[in-house]
Amino acid sequence: MFLWLFSRVEREVDLKILLNTTLTKRTLIIAERNSILNIQQKEKGTAPSGRKKRIGNRWLLALYDLILFLMVDILLLVLYKGAEELEVVDAIVQGITAAVCIFFMRGIWRVYRQVWRYGGIQSYIRLLVSDGCAFLLFYLVECLLPVKHISFARVLCISCLSLLGSLTIRMIYRYAYKCCNRNTVLGRILNGIIKVFAGNRVELDSGGQTNKIRVAIVGAGKVGVSLAEELLGNRASAYIPKCFIDTDPVKTGRQIQGIPVIAENEVADEVLEHYGIQEIIVALPQLSSEDKKALYEKYKPFRCKLKVYDYPTMQQAGESKRHLREFDVEELLFRKPIVVTDEKTGAYYRNKVVLITGGGGSIGSELCRQVAKMSPKKLVLLDVYENGVYDVQQELKIAYKNELDVCVEILSVCNRPALERVFDRYRPQIVIHAAAHKHVPLMEHNCCEAIENNVFGTLNAVELAEKYRVQRFMMVSTDKAVNPTNVMGATKRMCEMIVQSHSKTSDYTTFSATRFGNVLGSAGSVIPLFKRQILNGGPITVTDKRIIRYFMTIPEASQLVLQSGAMAKNGELFVLDMGKPVKILDLAENMVRLSGYEPYRDIDIVETGLRPGEKLYEELLVNTEELDKTENSLIFIERDEPIDRHELAVKLSILKKVCLGGDDDEAKEALHQAVPTFHRPEEVNAVAEKAEEMKTVICV
Repeated sequence: MFLWLFSRVEREVDLKILLNTTLTKRTLIIAERNSILNIQQKEKGTAPSGRKKRIGNRWLLALYDLILFLMVDILLLVLYKGAEELEVVDAIVQGITAAVCIFFMRGIWRVYRQVWRYGGIQSYIRLLVSDGCAFLLFYLVECLLPVKHISFARVLCISCLSLLGSLTIRMIYRYAYKCCNRNTVLGRILNGIIKVFAGNRVELDSGGQTNKIRVAIVGAGKVGVSLAEELLGNRASAYIPKCFIDTDPVKTGRQIQGIPVIAENEVADEVLEHYGIQEIIVALPQLSSEDKKALYEKYKPFRCKLKVYDYPTMQQAGESKRHLREFDVEELLFRKPIVVTDEKTGAYYRNKVVLITGGGGSIGSELCRQVAKMSPKKLVLLDVYENGVYDVQQELKIAYKNELDVCVEILSVCNRPALERVFDRYRPQIVIHAAAHKHVPLMEHNCCEAIENNVFGTLNAVELAEKYRVQRFMMVSTDKAVNPTNVMGATKRMCEMIVQSHSKTSDYTTFSATRFGNVLGSAGSVIPLFKRQILNGGPITVTDKRIIRYFMTIPEASQLVLQSGAMAKNGELFVLDMGKPVKILDLAENMVRLSGYEPYRDIDIVETGLRPGEKLYEELLVNTEELDKTENSLIFIERDEPIDRHELAVKLSILKKVCLGGDDDEAKEALHQAVPTFHRPEEVNAVAEKAEEMKTVICV
C-alpha cells in the first residue's frame, strides 16, 4: 500500500514562487530537467542526481510521519487502557486501519507532492482536509469491521495528534529553511535540522545574509507582506527584509514574519542605521502621484536608494507582472499622468490601415503600441533604421500573435519614389508622421541634412497623402518650433507651415499637427544621460542651471497625437496644457537622491554652458491669445493663418537650392528667411534673462 502511495514522484521545486513568472507547467518541467542535466554534467556523476535527492526528501518526510503515527498509535492504543482495553491483536488491527486511512487520504490529496519548504496556507489546508477525510473514513471503517471497537474520542485523538505532529514537522522544516544561516548559533542549529529533515544542508556562502542588501519595506499590507515572504523564501534573492514601515497603529510595534513593524513617524537616521537599511522599497499599490511625491520628500534625506514593487491589481494582471524596479523620476517631479485617449478615439482607428513613419523611434514605437490596442486593419511601420523598428515588430508579434497585421518598410522619407511605392501598396487611411531628426546640437552642425530630412521628408509625406487620398494626416511637432532658436526647431516650424498650408487647399485629406514638450526617457533625452553619469560616479552635467523645460511621458505624448488627430477638422495645431515647467537642475538633484547618493557631496552637478541653438526657456504657443478649446480640457488649438501655397513654394525652392549646395551656413541663413520667428539664441536668452531679473527685483 505504501509503495503504491509514494511511487508516483513529481519534482518539488516550485519555480513559479521563486521566479515570479507566468511559465506554464510544461516550461517548468523543461527548465527543471535542464537544471538537473547541468548539475549532472558539472559534477560528472559524483553526486546523487537531483531526482534521487528529491525522492529521498519525500521518503524521509513520509518516514517521519509514519514514525510519529506509530508513537501516537502506541500511546493511545497500547499504553492508554481506557474503558475498552485492547488486546495486542486488536491494537495492531486498529493501528493498521488508522494508518491505511490516514496515508491513503494523504496520497489522494497529494500531500507528499507539496514543496513544504515554501509551503503556504494552501498546502496546510490540503493537509487538514486530507486528515479530516481520513478521520471520517477511519471512524466508518472502525464501526463496520468485525473487531473490538474503540470510542469516538479515541478515534478523534488518534487523528488529531497525528495531524498536529505532521503540521509541527512541516512548520519547523519551513522555519528552518527560511532562517538558517552560519552567522548565529540558532542559524547553525536550524541548518542542522534541515539536514535531519531533508537529508542535505542548505549551501550558504560564508557571509550568509551579510552579503544581501538590507531593505525596509514601506507598507505592511498584503502586498508588502507578500514581497517579504518571497524575499525570505528565495535563498537566491539579493535582498533581505529587515523592517516594515507602516502607518497602521494596530501593526506598529509588532512583528510580521519575524520582521518588526516601525511607525512611519518614528523613521529616522538612527532607526535605519540600527537595522542597517540600504534601500527602501515602496510596496503600496495604486499610489497616487501626490502620495509618491510625499513619500519621496519624506525619505530622500535618509540617503537610501528608493525602489518600487509593482504589484498589479486584478484588472491589470493580464497586462503587467510583479517586479522590483527603480523609482522613476517622472513619478515624482511631475503632474498626475494624463490619459487622453478614450473610446471614441479608439473607435476612429479601429479597422483602419495606419501608416506610422519613424515607427522605430521613441515616440513612433509608442504610437505603434497605442494604435495596436485599437485593433487597426493593418499597421505599417516605416523607418530608415532597421534595428528599432525590428524590435517593435517582434514586440507586437509576441503581444498580439496573429491578431494584428503588422508590416515593416525600411526606407527614408526623403526617398520620394520608395515612399510612393509604400503609399501605393498599402493605401493607408491614416498617416502619422513621426520621422524626423531631433537632436538640437547635431542639427546645428548638419543644417542641410536637417532641412532635407525634416522639411522635404515631411513635404513628400504630405503630398503623397493628398495624392493617395489619405483620410487623416497627423504630424508630430515640438515646443522647440515656437519662436525657434535652433535649426531643429526651425525645421519643425517649417513642417507645421507645410501641413497648415496644404490643409487650406486639400479637398479630401484632413491635416493636423501636434506640439508637445520634452519627452521623458526618449532617445537623446536628459534622463538616460543622467543615469549613465550617475552609474559612472558622476559628475552630472547640465548646460545651465537656470534651464526649465516642459515634460511629458512617452505614453502621454503618443496619446495626445492620436486623440488630437481623431478630433481634427483640418489645419489645427494642437497643444497640451502641460502644467508647470520643471527645472533641469531639480531633475538632476532628484535623480541623484533616487540613486541613494547626496548631490554635490557624493555626485557633483556641474554646468557646461549652453549648447549651440539652446535657449533657457521653452514655449508651447506662438500666440497665446489665439486659443480654442476642445472637448478635452487639456488640449487646445492654436490657429495660425496658413501661408499661401505660392509663398510656401518660394520658400521651399530657396531651401532646396541651398541644400543642393551643401553649405550649412548658407542653409541656416536661408532657414532664417523662410521662418520669420527663427531668432538667434543669444537674442532670445538675453530677453529671458532680463525678464527673470525684473521678476527678482519685483519679488524683493
